[in-house]
Amino acid sequence: MTALAGKKAVVTGGSRGIGRAIVERLARDGAEVLFTYASDAQAAGEVERAVKAAGGAAQAVRCDLAEPGAAERLMETAGERLGAVDILVNNAAPGFAPRAIAETTEEDFDRAMTVIAKATFLTLRYAARHMPDGGRVINLSTLNTVRPAPGIAAYAASKGAIEQLTAVAAQELGERGITVNTVSPGATDTDLLRGTNPPEALETVTAITPLRRIGDPADVADVVAFLAGPDGRWLTGQNIRATGGLG
Repeated sequence: MTALAGKKAVVTGGSRGIGRAIVERLARDGAEVLFTYASDAQAAGEVERAVKAAGGAAQAVRCDLAEPGAAERLMETAGERLGAVDILVNNAAPGFAPRAIAETTEEDFDRAMTVIAKATFLTLRYAARHMPDGGRVINLSTLNTVRPAPGIAAYAASKGAIEQLTAVAAQELGERGITVNTVSPGATDTDLLRGTNPPEALETVTAITPLRRIGDPADVADVVAFLAGPDGRWLTGQNIRATGGLG
C-alpha cells in the first residue's frame, strides 16, 4: 500500500514547476489530488494526463487566488469533490518581475500579499474548521526570507507572513494531530527562476551551494511528500529549507 492511499489533497498552483512536481509525487504516493491553475488550462491538462498515465488521480480547478472570494470557493469545491481534505499544500505565487522598492507599486504589493499570504490564511482557516484530525498542512516559502535579495520585497514579505501563519497554526491545531510546516526552497530549476535571473547568476548560486547544483522541483516535492506522509507525524511548526545546503 502506498503511503498516502485514501488521502485527499489540495495543492494550489499545481500546473507547473514545483507545484506540478508536488501534485505528481502526492498522486504517486496514492493521494487523490485537486490542484489549481490560474490561467494555463493546457499546462493543467498536461498534469492531469501525466498523473493518469502513471496510475494516479488528479483534477485541475481554475482558480486565480487574486480574485475576491477565490480561496474560499476553492476549499468549498474541494470539500464537495473530495469529501474531505487531509492534505493542504499552499504553493501558489504570482509571477513577478524583480523591482526595487522604489519601483514597486501598491498593486504589486497587494497582489503578492493576496495570492500568497491572504490565500494561505484563508485555506488554513478552512483547515482549522474542517480538516480531519491527523491532517497535514504544508506551506511553501522561500530561502529569500533569510537570504534577502534586491527586487523581491513584496514577494519576500508575503512569504515571511506565511511562515508566521505556519508557526501559529501549528500551535492551534496540534492537539488534533494536524501538523503544519513550511518548506522553503532555494534556487530551483523552474521557468520563474530562469525568467528572472541571468545565466551568470545561476552559475554563482551553483558554485556557492554545497551540493553544487540548483534544485530540481522533484527535490522539493520529495520533502513535501515526507511531511504529508506518516513519517512526518512528529514534525510541526518547522521551516525546512530545501536548499542543497545554501542558507
